Order: sequence, then C-alpha cells, then structure tokens
Amino acid sequence: MDTMRDRLAPVVSRLLDEDPRVAVVLAEIGRDGFREAERRHPDRVINVGIREQLLVGAAAGLALTGLRPVVHTFASFLVERPFEQVKLDLGHQDTGAVLVSAAASFDWPAGGFTHMAPGDVALLDTLDGWTVHVPGHPDEAETLLRQAVAAGDDKVYVRLSVQSNGQGRAVDGQHFLPVREGRSGVVVAVGPMLDAVLAATADLDVTVLYATTVRPFDAAGLRRATRAAGTDVVLVEPYLAGTSTAAVSEALADVPHRVLGLGVGRRELRRYGTIEEHTAAHGLDARGLQERISRFLDAGRTEPGQG
Repeated sequence: MDTMRDRLAPVVSRLLDEDPRVAVVLAEIGRDGFREAERRHPDRVINVGIREQLLVGAAAGLALTGLRPVVHTFASFLVERPFEQVKLDLGHQDTGAVLVSAAASFDWPAGGFTHMAPGDVALLDTLDGWTVHVPGHPDEAETLLRQAVAAGDDKVYVRLSVQSNGQGRAVDGQHFLPVREGRSGVVVAVGPMLDAVLAATADLDVTVLYATTVRPFDAAGLRRATRAAGTDVVLVEPYLAGTSTAAVSEALADVPHRVLGLGVGRRELRRYGTIEEHTAAHGLDARGLQERISRFLDAGRTEPGQG
C-alpha cells in the first residue's frame, strides 16, 4: 500500500494544473515528486534549498500576492526550526498557507532526534487560528489535502505519517467519527492510532471516536458521546502526550470529568530502533494502551462519586 506522503505530489500536482492560485514551496526534501509539475509550472513550484526559515517566509510572500502556497518538508524542519517565521510571517501578517509535514513523531528513527517532531501540534497550539489535520490513512490524507488547499486563505497544518490504519474512513475535515459505542467511557483515537485503540478496547465497554481533524477540536461531538458513555475520557494522540487534554477540559467544563492523555512521552529515546519499538516504548501499541486505558477506567469506577 502507498503511504500518505506518496499521495502528496500527485494530488498537489493536479491542483497546480487545475487552480492558478496554487503554488508549492520546497526545501529540497520532496522535490523529486514535483519534477514534472516544476517543468509545467516553473513559476509556481519553488525550491529554496536547505533553508527552512526562507521556506516559510517565501510561502508567506506568495500568499500576500494572492497565491495559495503548499509548503512541504519534515515536521521538525517545517514547524520547529522556522517557528518564528510561522508565528510572524504567517500568523502576525494574517496570511494563509498549507503546511504539509512528513516523518511525524518518529517515522524515521535512524534519522535521530533531529528528524523527530512529537511536539509539533503542541507548538502550533501556542498560535491562533490554525486548522490541524492528522489523517490515519492515505485515502484520508488525499481528502484532507484537497480540503486544506481549497480552504480559502486559512492557515492549515496537515500531518502525514508512514504509520497508517488498515482502512480509510469517510472523514469530513471537521467532526469526530463515532466508530464504536459503549457506556463506560470515551476513547478518542487520533489519526493512525485508531487500529491500535480498537484492538486495545475490544473487550472494553467504551465509545471510540475517530479524530482526523484536531483543531478546531470537535467539542460538540465529544459532548454528545459523553452523554451516553460518561465523562471518563481517554485521548490517544500520535504526538506529545496531553496535547489535547486542555481542549477536552474546555469542552466538558460544566460537568465533572476525568481525562487521560496518552501519546509520545517527553523522555527522548536515544537508540534508533524501529518505529514499532518506539511505539511500544511509548506505550502506544495495543498492549500498552489496553493496560493504561483499563487501569484509568477501573480507577474511575472505584472512586467516590464515580460510576
């Protein structure tokens, strides 16, 4: 099966042909996929070299001229390294762009920590007005990429990963998708975490919500789910643990609730290893999730006032 990133160049190349507003800005990484598009549209496919601050600054300049720039590189080079330009050139100037990342939290362990970005979504959370898509399958990535480019002049981040669920689902770029219904808690699985969450909760009486758009956070969807399943909420995110716990607390501010944020830990794992080994070490495989989700829900049932 192809990866989410495999869909990027074909989809965006077609959009370059269809929409004269679309432009692509690269910093060497990913350039091979756009060679043909660069020949057809040399004025709208721009490679700035290995200069990530310029990558974002150039995109903001294109946006100021009325273009819709799609900006691509690894997440650590797209969000973290040029964060000042993301904050000022896009945010402060109120210009729009579509930032599309690769490598996710630890998709290329051999690249070391310089090529990992578990804190990317949390970092963008310090800024106002960003839409954040986290697809869990290549088909969803294609859908969300098209929506992102078509989203006027909005600021959109699309987080691509080689980790993927077994099947794509009908996502709309706005709402959480109910996948399973239960009565003893709600588990929100973000993007490529869905399959592991479904395996981990197979014997638990919980509602599972699937989230591929996490900003804006679907507070209404979460509230609907808690009416039947209760207000014990577990978030399983493929990036920094706890990134969206504040959003859950805000959504449920008027009712007693408990929330557990699971994701990538802050402790750096300094051995390269494999994706699977990193996933297990952070407790994000089905076994680790089952243990922690069960322990959290069991504790809620034994506390006074719960149940």
